[in-house]
Amino acid sequence: MTTDRYERAADKLSHLARRPGDVASLWRQVTAVLSDVVPHYWTPCFYTLDPASLLVTSHYHDGLPTIPSQWLVAEYYGDDAHRLATVATSSTGLSTLHEATGGRPESSRRWHENMKLGGDQELLMRLRTRTGESWGMVGLYRQPDAPLFDDAEKAFLTRVGPDLADGARRALLVGEAREPDHPQAPGLLILDRGGAVVSRTPGVDRWLADIADGDGLPSAVLAVYGRARQAAATGGEEALATARVRAHSGGWLVVHGAPLVEDGEDRVALIIEPAHPARLYPLLMAAYKLTERERDVTEQVLRGASTAEIAQALAMSPNTVQQHLKSVFDKTGVRSRRDLVGRIFFTYYEPRLRDNERRTDLGRPIRGGPATRRPDS
Repeated sequence: MTTDRYERAADKLSHLARRPGDVASLWRQVTAVLSDVVPHYWTPCFYTLDPASLLVTSHYHDGLPTIPSQWLVAEYYGDDAHRLATVATSSTGLSTLHEATGGRPESSRRWHENMKLGGDQELLMRLRTRTGESWGMVGLYRQPDAPLFDDAEKAFLTRVGPDLADGARRALLVGEAREPDHPQAPGLLILDRGGAVVSRTPGVDRWLADIADGDGLPSAVLAVYGRARQAAATGGEEALATARVRAHSGGWLVVHGAPLVEDGEDRVALIIEPAHPARLYPLLMAAYKLTERERDVTEQVLRGASTAEIAQALAMSPNTVQQHLKSVFDKTGVRSRRDLVGRIFFTYYEPRLRDNERRTDLGRPIRGGPATRRPDS
């Protein structure tokens, strides 16, 4: 594989990731590019993650519309050498099953499940933005006796990972803005090349009113629009423009702008959302009556942090961490960290994943974040 070919593929993926659209369409377009530069068996397996918890919110694998339940049980209750959460929190964010098992993939239950579908090798890579938020994972496979994924292929994937993460994030925002089901859902505004509003989602007006500073569109929105237009015209890498704006209500909003081509017209899609739209935390506090510190400890557990790592991250002693954990276990009705992760995933995230599978089948936007329902118990 030549360097020029990798460069062209990276440019294509960066361009695709900047164009607002639905998640499934993005993954299909990305698949076509990856197939030419990183040969793999069948099709990639894409996931979106909730960056607040690193739990899976959707799964897309062309030809496998429904992820088997036993895979999810193994991921969140099992102890395999190659798990999504482990790779998502690793230093490199990329791992192969051969490396994780010391060259003995047959020792992994995951390998046996993959082999049933014809896939021998497995490469997992997190999709993390340059600002440090993980919005997804991608898994690539190779048939038995195929060459191992090499350093050049891994370097290419690592390079394009942040762009794919930005694309997934943007696609989720667009989908949630078009079909809002939550009071904190983002709003979508599309402007033409002259700055006139072409279309808007119902939820955008409340956000515009919260940052209004005179007649017409807020100055922050117009500034982001201008930067996105300029970047698109010059071919700059920062075609996605953003601004953080203080709202009249006292909080902060983020305005995202990205070039959009619709019906042959150059337009800009503007997305406005709360600066911290994480939905897991209020669910945990309302459903299980967790305190803020218990919630913070739970967040760290979901991300796979050890007691020492939690203590360091939250500036508390290991003993205090254990005390908070005991309280969390009592309130959630579990006995271990693994059970806690499994309880939260299967209560709030597995319903979201299954709904997203149905949405993909119907051509509707994929949603991010946990499903807003209370535990059955």
